[in-house]
Amino acid sequence: MAARLESMANVRENDVPTLTLWQQIKEDWTAHGRDWTKPGFRAVAVLRFGVWRMKIQPKSLRAPFSILYRMLYRKVRNNYGIELPYTVQLGRRVVIEHQGAIVIHGDCWIGDDSIIRQGVTLGNRYLDRPFDAPKLGKSVNVGAGAKIFGNVSIGNGANIGANAVVLCDVPQGATAVGIPAKIIKRGVGSEE
Repeated sequence: MAARLESMANVRENDVPTLTLWQQIKEDWTAHGRDWTKPGFRAVAVLRFGVWRMKIQPKSLRAPFSILYRMLYRKVRNNYGIELPYTVQLGRRVVIEHQGAIVIHGDCWIGDDSIIRQGVTLGNRYLDRPFDAPKLGKSVNVGAGAKIFGNVSIGNGANIGANAVVLCDVPQGATAVGIPAKIIKRGVGSEE
């Protein structure tokens, strides 16, 4: 588990331009309409703090920050219904539009400028594959109540309709709706 978390931290550092904790939080605050009271902003800020505290060495110096993170994480989860662990690979300017019943698997990838709405679940599909989690590209728009399960990839600019249940890959720029989700609109440049 520790090796997996460390390798995830290395990937995160290599893929994202280096921003300080405060620069990331300011960028997220701007993306959330400059309203620090929004539960989505608070959830993202707690995730950013959770990632930042993992860089503190030695572990004994990190301990008080870890206790604070766990308290903040539980407050966001219990008060706002947003479960967003620090192990999620969260891109820049991701907006959690509304609160309530949002569950995001710790191994998910969510690309820059994506929007997540209330009632969304991003999780694994099979019990025997606990680390299979969705990967969302950049500028993905996930509608209210949508469920995305398993090791699926959602292409850049894709739209997932409200209450859709996505069990397979969605191409770039496509729109997926229904249970199970079907592609109703192909993106520009994708194959028919």
